Amino acid sequence: MRTEILKYGRIRDMRTDRGLTQADVAKILHVSQNTYSQYEIGTTRYPLDAVVTLAEYYGVSVDYLVGLTDEKTPYPRKRKQP
Repeated sequence: MRTEILKYGRIRDMRTDRGLTQADVAKILHVSQNTYSQYEIGTTRYPLDAVVTLAEYYGVSVDYLVGLTDEKTPYPRKRKQP
């Protein structure tokens, strides 16, 4: 049984809360299941575009995914300048 704290445990928690497998999320990110597994345990850093994709998919803020805040709600989007 695992006892260490996962570096990016929130991405695992968000995945399991929705009943998704690592393979399901890997398909969303266009990576292999093994690569996604390494993201979850923190042995491989995931790229910014993957973080943004996950935040949009789960409807949470990037800060929440990486553990900088406990607030799930994403910030409002900026309005485009004319």
